[in-house]
Amino acid sequence: MSVSHRLSFSGIVLRAGLIVLLLVVTGCATPASEPAGISVTERGSGVAVGVVDTQWLLKESKLGSQVNETLNQFRKDRQALLELEQQELRNLENELLRQGSVLSPSAKQQKEEQLRQRMLDYQQKAGNMSREFQTKQAELLDEFREQVDLVVKQIAQQRGLGLVVEKGKNTSTRYYDEGMDISSTVLDILDQTTLR
Repeated sequence: MSVSHRLSFSGIVLRAGLIVLLLVVTGCATPASEPAGISVTERGSGVAVGVVDTQWLLKESKLGSQVNETLNQFRKDRQALLELEQQELRNLENELLRQGSVLSPSAKQQKEEQLRQRMLDYQQKAGNMSREFQTKQAELLDEFREQVDLVVKQIAQQRGLGLVVEKGKNTSTRYYDEGMDISSTVLDILDQTTLR
């Protein structure tokens, strides 16, 4: 996920948090008789807020498990390729150490140059694989978030929620009434629609 995308998402979450704060500061009541997920009501207007924990959903849902399994396999495959390259570099280095005393200065210099070039190639390949992993991770997490957003929208419409904010680390949500948390409902629906 790019920095600008993260900042814009953080900005949206911050704005949502400010809206909730504004609703609380301006005297919103919290009726005890409202259904789960509807805990903040502005006098007479019915503004309702829900809270969802996307990180928890990533850990607990079937879809989140699939995302994590795919990423782990992707990482293992790339790591195996890098380990093969590392072994080849160690073999070249050992060969140079063994033969160094019997090689002519020009032959030794040529082998050292080959080893340096292979090391540079390895470093470049490792960097490329790291970027490839980050791209794959961002792609899979975006797809996961899209699925969660579809379920959140469905629940919000069913419950009449005017706003759903995200809770967890790196969000602006500092406090919420537990009755506002719709994460377990999102999990149930997400798991029902995820093929295993």
